[in-house]
Amino acid sequence: MPIITVSRGSGSGGEELAERVAERLGFEVVSREEVVHEAAAFGAPEDALQKALLKPPGLWDRFHHERHRYLAFVQAALCQRVQGGRVVYHGNAGHLLLPGISHVLCIRLIAPLAFRVRMLRERSGVSEADAVEHCERVDRQRERWSRFLYGVDWLDPHLYDLSVNLRTMDMEDAVDVCVTLSRSPRFQPTAESREAMADLLLVSRVRAALASDARTSSAEVGLRASDGTLYVRGRLRPASLVDFVLEVAAGVDGVERVDREDLAAPELTV
Repeated sequence: MPIITVSRGSGSGGEELAERVAERLGFEVVSREEVVHEAAAFGAPEDALQKALLKPPGLWDRFHHERHRYLAFVQAALCQRVQGGRVVYHGNAGHLLLPGISHVLCIRLIAPLAFRVRMLRERSGVSEADAVEHCERVDRQRERWSRFLYGVDWLDPHLYDLSVNLRTMDMEDAVDVCVTLSRSPRFQPTAESREAMADLLLVSRVRAALASDARTSSAEVGLRASDGTLYVRGRLRPASLVDFVLEVAAGVDGVERVDREDLAAPELTV
């Protein structure tokens, strides 16, 4: 059975949709907060991890490097949690952190502003004006966040397999549609998609290991895995950084061999 990700705006009912779909399918529900909590095991504060997932960068963001480190931790935690499938994850970025896996069903939940405002007021007791401002601000932040980190617009329908609009259907209808699509042969795991998930999990573990080691946290390298072999590419300075990257990568559980053909330390020119 597939992995399902539910992306939604604040107050759109994403948690309810995820829980009801999971109940119908007999799946586990995983929230962004749970993944962040597990990602903190890499040594990052939970509040900083939450910020990396939610807050857009400023014009002169001094924490650009930290954001990418924290996202590496979150991706590793998410991949670890969903690797076996039969999971519904609700929270932003799930569809961006699990690329290239054909049995990941990406759902976008859309709700009218009036619905979102009512949900926020019932949940938090804020005024109508504050609820409207919150929805608009969070939407702007997520748009800037996704463009900065991934170069995409999180509202782009091409990023999702299904867009569900609560303006034209109720929650029960939305659950029915999501459950029906999740049972389609198109989203069932295959040998190839399971292998792709295993490769992504391995890459995410290596990336998190590099990000958590003080010697390699600043290393910008490309990573790809296939059947236990890790392919590393990049140009690093100083030369000792290459050795550190290879050492850390080779020590990650599941890495059987490191291919460093495309990894080098360019010579300095005078």
